[in-house]
Amino acid sequence: MSAEPLASLDRSTLREKALDALRAAITSGQYGPGDHLGEVELAGHLGVSRGTVREAMRHLQQEGLVTAGARGMLRVRSLTATEVRELFEVRAALEGLAVRLLIDSPKRDAAVKALRRAVSDLDNTSGEFIAHVDADLAFHSLLCELSGNSTLVAAWRQFTGRIRVMIMAIGEEQVSLMSGAHHAPIVDAIEAGSAAKATRVVQEHMDRAANGLAGLAEGA
Repeated sequence: MSAEPLASLDRSTLREKALDALRAAITSGQYGPGDHLGEVELAGHLGVSRGTVREAMRHLQQEGLVTAGARGMLRVRSLTATEVRELFEVRAALEGLAVRLLIDSPKRDAAVKALRRAVSDLDNTSGEFIAHVDADLAFHSLLCELSGNSTLVAAWRQFTGRIRVMIMAIGEEQVSLMSGAHHAPIVDAIEAGSAAKATRVVQEHMDRAANGLAGLAEGA
């Protein structure tokens, strides 16, 4: 996959800027799964030292976005179908907890209104794939944030980068699952106040996404 040169950085907070620039390049699809990340090339593009790039790469490995291949060469991580299913199993567990907490919350009505707005955003993306992905992840992020459980939110955010990379690489055929129609039942179940139904709806939502994306990963 051919990537456009990255923008050069100034000299302030180089480590953080290098990390942010590389993470953005990977999660936006500029570098796709399996692409080699050459230390020398990236240092030249960013205008930083190889040591700065190396340090940023270590962070990206910890985030699960980069992996070491043969002879230690670093590449954007590719997810297997099994790993895709595992990620969505964890998402289902976390977001299932989020909807149960929301149903028990005295702020449930306000949360439902906020989630309705997020559902509307899913259908106002002008058909752009990246906008669909952004709106989809924004809905699920909001769902977790509204639960009021900061540990849940932190856990959810740990693997959103991997999910974004996976969707950007193989998920354009799954745009229909990012529509408002596929997310509204989650909000409906929260508004109805049934924890069992809300948990089941979240599980079904995650199962559909996992099945579609895992199937594409197997065929990639």
